[in-house]
Amino acid sequence: MSSNKKYWKSVEELDKNSSIVEALKNNEFVEEIPTDEFLGNSDALSSSSTSRRDFLKYVGFSTAAATLAACEGPVNKSIPYVLQPEQIIPGVADYYATSVFDGFDFANLLIKTREGRPIKIDNNTIAGAKFSANARIHASILSLYDSMRLKEPKVEGKNAAWSVVDSKIKSSIADAAAKGGQVVLLTNTLASPSTEKLIAEFIGKNPNAKHVIYDAVSSSEALDAFETVYGERALVDYDFSKASLIVSVGADFLGDWQGGGYDSSYTQGRVPKAGKMSRHFQLEANMTLSGAAADKRLPMSTANQKQALVHIYNVVTGSAVSVSLEDKFKAEVTKAAQQLKAAGSQGVLVSGISDKNAQLLVLAINQALASEAFSTLGVRQIRKGSNVKVAQLVADMKAGSVHTLIMSGVNPVYTLADSAAFVEGLKKVKTSVAFSLKEDETALLSTVAAAVPHYLESWNDVSFTKGTYGITQPAIRPLFNTKQFQDVLLSLNGLSGTFYEYIKGNASATIVGSSWNKVLHDGVFVGVISSVSAGSADYSAAASALAQSKPVQGLELVLYTKTGMGDGQQANNPWLQEFPDPITRVSWDNYVTVSNADAKKYELSNEIVANGGLNGSYATITTADGLKLENVPVIVQPGQAVGTIGLALGYGRKAALKEEMVVGLNAYALYKGFNTVQSVTLAKAGGEHEFACVQGQKTLMGRGDIIKETSLEIFNTKDAKVWNEQPMVSLDHKEVEATKVDLWDSFDRSTGHHFNLSIDLNACTGCGACVIACHAENNVPVVGKSEVRRSRDMHWLRIDRYYSSESTFEGDNERKENIAGLSSSLSTFNEMEKAGDNPQVSFQPVMCQHCNHAPCETVCPVAATSHSRQGQNHMAYNRCVGTRYCANNCPYKVRRFNWFLYNKNSEFDYHMNDDLGRMVLNPDVNVRSRGVMEKCSMCIQMTQATILKAKNEGRPVVDGEFQTACSNACSNGAMKFGDVNDTEAVIAKLAADERMYHLLEHVGTKPNVIYHVKVRNT
Repeated sequence: MSSNKKYWKSVEELDKNSSIVEALKNNEFVEEIPTDEFLGNSDALSSSSTSRRDFLKYVGFSTAAATLAACEGPVNKSIPYVLQPEQIIPGVADYYATSVFDGFDFANLLIKTREGRPIKIDNNTIAGAKFSANARIHASILSLYDSMRLKEPKVEGKNAAWSVVDSKIKSSIADAAAKGGQVVLLTNTLASPSTEKLIAEFIGKNPNAKHVIYDAVSSSEALDAFETVYGERALVDYDFSKASLIVSVGADFLGDWQGGGYDSSYTQGRVPKAGKMSRHFQLEANMTLSGAAADKRLPMSTANQKQALVHIYNVVTGSAVSVSLEDKFKAEVTKAAQQLKAAGSQGVLVSGISDKNAQLLVLAINQALASEAFSTLGVRQIRKGSNVKVAQLVADMKAGSVHTLIMSGVNPVYTLADSAAFVEGLKKVKTSVAFSLKEDETALLSTVAAAVPHYLESWNDVSFTKGTYGITQPAIRPLFNTKQFQDVLLSLNGLSGTFYEYIKGNASATIVGSSWNKVLHDGVFVGVISSVSAGSADYSAAASALAQSKPVQGLELVLYTKTGMGDGQQANNPWLQEFPDPITRVSWDNYVTVSNADAKKYELSNEIVANGGLNGSYATITTADGLKLENVPVIVQPGQAVGTIGLALGYGRKAALKEEMVVGLNAYALYKGFNTVQSVTLAKAGGEHEFACVQGQKTLMGRGDIIKETSLEIFNTKDAKVWNEQPMVSLDHKEVEATKVDLWDSFDRSTGHHFNLSIDLNACTGCGACVIACHAENNVPVVGKSEVRRSRDMHWLRIDRYYSSESTFEGDNERKENIAGLSSSLSTFNEMEKAGDNPQVSFQPVMCQHCNHAPCETVCPVAATSHSRQGQNHMAYNRCVGTRYCANNCPYKVRRFNWFLYNKNSEFDYHMNDDLGRMVLNPDVNVRSRGVMEKCSMCIQMTQATILKAKNEGRPVVDGEFQTACSNACSNGAMKFGDVNDTEAVIAKLAADERMYHLLEHVGTKPNVIYHVKVRNT
């Protein structure tokens, strides 16, 4: 069944006349090697710039010649400890439990340090630590070592002492009190009991002061609705594991909706168990991670989403509010509503519509269902911003009534849509103070730019959900002359001591039954979790008001945050800039996404050019009030709702960024009224944009059977041979399963450890946390936009995204089964290869498969790549002379050739080019010099460390101890790693599961990475 389904990776791949796409399938490196630059120049040949290794690449690569190659690595100088700290043992990692919240992202973490340097972020898996790190949090460790950080405070643009800063702030507050001016603390959502208490004490001492909370990406409407009904400004912490039916109306809950962090509970119900799995309907305009995971996705404008939400409200509650939903959606929306009502307490509805009335209906529907996934027990406290109060603050500033403005964790000059009005008001503020990690757009215009430490250098406490408590503790001493906002508040309040002492003093009232040292060790504490008291509202009036909503004029612009960049706080982080977006597979850019129909209407296009890079048209976006965003790159996005376009926030920053990181356009300028939906017009502009898109690169040579999938009905009713079809080959004129035929003798691998990595396609949401974790653990270099464009990205782990040509699995099969004759088959298959308006999406992480019969090992002329008894494919970098035979012979396209030296090279001015940035490097993994192949090692340094630890403790390794960077980062359970020789291990049971298959298993490589057939509940 699954082998017959047609998959395609990019729209351009479906162009039958594209010779370039065909060439890409057969050539991993499409640009000619620039040998003329040195082989045609006698002076260059005689100079030291051409190493013997480079010379050997072009003289035939004979084994005899290759053995002459010198392996010259960088020289590193070591300085021994004079007095070694007792708690630091060289070569042994220390871990610190902490929690992070930057106003946008939040998680419970373990920080891995080596010799006092934080080098990697892991998830805290202790009971009560429920929030895991996403890709941005994994990358935040690199932001600690950002050379563009603000290193000391500045007053009027000049470096100053902290005593001068304290004095200036105190005198300004006193002056404000004398003159009757306002003192305003403008912060992001804090979720910190101690910080909120400090602010309350500050306001108590200064009656003319007030606190305004500002979230760059607002959840104000949902907060307003919840506060109206429940009397508390908070958000529901949904538990999707308790839902058998999920209906999402414009909420990308697997992305950043209301803070994110829902993917772990969601995937618990998405893996079929005992023949059951949850069902997911998604109504949305942009193609999102949630839409990609859905069983049924309806691409529709926000205007139609509002009508659909009212219609669902009618069905679930029995109301009869008149709606004007388009006919083409009525049947499917009615089906979703009826199934939701039938599910009762096992159903849940969520919505991301920026409208209080819509959010009130969400509460009404879940109350009517008595949804178990919707619980007011332990509500979220990570969003508390108020759109109304922020707008009032700007008005007060422009009126000149704000005397002193103290900002922390916000950058309104960049993130406010009406930035000009804020800047105008800022000029009328007598003293403005910006506590910031960087000298960002707001800090540059403030009287005082106060340098704050990174969260890994700071103390804090957090309460992500009501009833829980977490500690943020430093894993390194501050690198620069920085001071926490809270320490300054202590001084302003006239209190002595440090913020650490203040937190510890407050904690005793919270951590009842535990101790400070235990909470510090665990990182979290779970207390008595109380529910907020239920209330009600006029839901009928809200439904009637929402039903009166009118469609926007022109096109509907839907703003969103990209998985890699978020709200833009870490725009100077090269790991995140080079991270390919899971949906579009584009890095180093934001862009406007348009449907295929609208692309044709406005004559916009994408094409793959001769060097394998993706080019696209430019467009100009004009808002209803005349604001223009010019030369916006265009991506033609399958699944984008017709009449809508999408654009990501978080790009277009310029202040405190390296030149290479100044990319994209600032979409916050279009975020009028904190509404993610805007009325715009679109017009084609001149020129072409060059994208760094990896989607058309490293294809698997056009082979099928990459993704195997089936429906839940077939999975439950048919034999595994039907939905997990085994490839057959001819042996002695008889058909036998390909996996039972070997060209080589097999070794006995039953003794010792033998490692397998399992990847469940049902649990993978494409979030990319594994990609960044792999970067951090294995010192993977950043190569920049132009190199990515040339198919030279160095990611050891990629997440391929596939579209299928029909919106349902059965649709493909029905069309094929109804083919009658040759002419019919030709026309049908041609139609099936056209980009659908609403394709299904599948994600597949691909790394080195560590084949037991590895094609790379048989062709290496210098035996640089070899196989271990434990199932790992090794790379001896010092033996490698860069022939690239292994890459050509690898059917999975997972080997990376480092064309250049990325370490200490000004041509690649990223973190490896400065001493501060190199502090993040893992000393257990060598930094590769140019001219060698590198790839996934299955984190051999981690597996060997685990074996050594168990050996030293005189015990066997227990199940779950073995980890790789990717499996450790995957909180969804999509990746499981372990020893298959341990028959009781989880990995051994997964390897024996009926859903298990190998990638391209008919090739006979016998990989040690296993996949599980994707099951859809359609």
